[in-house]
Order: sequence, then structure tokens, then C-alpha cells
Amino acid sequence: MAKTKEMTVVRGLDLARYMGRWYEIASFPTFFQPKDGRDTRATYNLNDDGTVHVLNETWSGGKRDYIEGTAYKADPNNDEAKFKVKFYLPPFLPIIPVVGNYWVLYLDEDYQYALIGEPTRKSLWILCRQTQMDDEIYNQLLERAKEEGYDVSKLRKTPQDDPPPESDAASTDNKGIWWFKSLFGK
Repeated sequence: MAKTKEMTVVRGLDLARYMGRWYEIASFPTFFQPKDGRDTRATYNLNDDGTVHVLNETWSGGKRDYIEGTAYKADPNNDEAKFKVKFYLPPFLPIIPVVGNYWVLYLDEDYQYALIGEPTRKSLWILCRQTQMDDEIYNQLLERAKEEGYDVSKLRKTPQDDPPPESDAASTDNKGIWWFKSLFGK
């Protein structure tokens, strides 16, 4: 079996510019996201201590599901965009910390679209500041993911409404319920 090369990771990421909302254009399906999820997005806000508040949202069955966490540099002394993201599970009774990798593999110079992965190549996300992405850019990101050793046939496009739904509809919220349901294959 051929040895897999180390992934190329963005260097010198301007964390302040990276903050804000990112829409999931495509991703590898994961057990912790609903199979019928749509309008999936992440919102990042810089904390005073240099960590990042993470709000992941998705809509499933007409209800907003969300989970909050914290991201931080994997190695504060390195300029590579390698982060750790920590969530507490279950989200509605946060007691178990779960930490994952979040590596920025590609980011355009205007900070409008990004390719996110992690070292096992089991997770991949294509993110954009807009709910839709130009096919040419999407295909370029697919090629970049292939170069990094990803099987892009596993990518699934995420349905996105335009305009996107509002996230302040508290009556339709399910804090991390999708995670709990995913344990039972729902």
C-alpha cells in the first residue's frame, strides 16, 4: 500500500478574517449530522482568549438543530491552520468532551470559500460565505481534495435555501437532538 503524503495546510491564516458565517456546500456524511439535514452552516466568533466560539446549525424535519463548541490552535507556536474543535456530548447535558481536528486545507485570498479536512481523511467539508458556489470553484476544490488524498465520490452536496433560514426561532430548536438520534441510526 502506498504511503499517504502529509496534507498541505494553509499557513498564516488571519483568524479575524476567518470569523463569521460559513455555509456547508458539501461534506462527507457523518453519523452526527442528520441524513436529511439542510441549510447546514457554521458561525465562528473570536473569544477574548484567542479561542473561537463555534455554532454549528442544520435544519432537519423543519426544525433547527445546533451544537456549540470551542476551537483552538492545535499548536499555538505553529502558523499552520490546524485546529482542534471541542464539543461536549450530549449537547443538552454537556458532560463528555469530544475533540476533533479541523484543518484548513485551502482558503481563497478573499476568504470566501474553504476546503476543510482532517488527518485521517474521514471528514471533508467545502464551505462558502454564500449559500451557493460557482461550479468552477467547486470543481477546483474537488481537484484539490483529490490531490490531498480524499475520495471525493463520498462528498454529498448540502441543500441550501436562498435566503437561508433565520436561526433565532427558539420554538423550533433542538439543541443537539440530532446527535442523540444518530446513535440510534435515525
